[in-house]
Amino acid sequence: MRPHDASLPLVLATLTTVLLTSTPAAAVGEGGTYGDAKGEEISAATSRSRIKLTQVSGPTGGKRGSLSSTDVNWEPPPCWYEPLFTPEQLKNFAETDGSGQVSIRQGWIGSKLWTDHFRDENDAPNHFGTPSTTKGYKDYNLGKDGYFWHGVAPDVTTIDDTSLCGRLMFWQNAGEIPDDPNAPTPETLADYAYDKVKVPDTEVELKPEAESTVNLPTWVWLDKGTFQEVKVRAELPGTNLWAETTAKPVSLHLVPGTGDAETYPASGECEINDDGSIGTPYKKGDAEQTPPCGITYLRATSGQPYALKASITWQISWEGTGGAGGDLPDGTFETTQDMNVQEIQSINR
Repeated sequence: MRPHDASLPLVLATLTTVLLTSTPAAAVGEGGTYGDAKGEEISAATSRSRIKLTQVSGPTGGKRGSLSSTDVNWEPPPCWYEPLFTPEQLKNFAETDGSGQVSIRQGWIGSKLWTDHFRDENDAPNHFGTPSTTKGYKDYNLGKDGYFWHGVAPDVTTIDDTSLCGRLMFWQNAGEIPDDPNAPTPETLADYAYDKVKVPDTEVELKPEAESTVNLPTWVWLDKGTFQEVKVRAELPGTNLWAETTAKPVSLHLVPGTGDAETYPASGECEINDDGSIGTPYKKGDAEQTPPCGITYLRATSGQPYALKASITWQISWEGTGGAGGDLPDGTFETTQDMNVQEIQSINR
């Protein structure tokens, strides 16, 4: 658990609560599996999702990075509810630890508040737009089949609407999804996985490699197999919810780094070939030919190389529980390579 901020206590009758903010969700785990970095350990931390992410296909080694959505208005879900404790787990937590977040913005310190509400049936006060009180539970619902659910917010500071996911930890029978606008869906998992997809670094093949010549084309290509589709599966324990999000490379976009250049094609958008490659590798004798994917620089560099930007567009789709599925906004991943251009009108390659 992160330490509680002693400057924020609220005394409500005999109950002491602390308002908490969330830290970023856990990082990528080993072996292409994501999620709770502490494995099976369960804690009442609303910044830690229990969603299990596994990379099903695509490269796992080498330099990789996150996608940027081409839709500037698209964002992953800010929060959702997840099952956290069985009755037995909640009893153990409340009576041996008893300090943690009971909602995304409210923390309870010490066992008394937890046992009062979840064992002794005392109602608990709520905050932030939720109802004024929440009915208590008897003996943690021991003997019942189900889970206590709570809100999860990777970064609660970004949520402007304080009513979102603000319920105190609540009971849901096994096999049921809460009837709540913030209940998880297969698309929630697909969106969450999209935000975690890692794709290969975009370093294109060039001829000439790092120094081009004014008025002669530089050939650009990516060999087949360099970029493969990446599929990530998201599963939420305690539910039957799952989704697989697939990122498929579809094109390469070139930005020369200067206005004194021409791209091939003119749009700078090189489509992927049927065999999975992009562009055509340079062959001896092609020096003065027009490449299907490339750049001609019209002015030499003078001490400072041009910053050639190469970005791959990835088409995103998903499928999930019950035949659900659809498309998500395309994603891009961009890298920059230095290009020096020399002032020689012809060269024997």
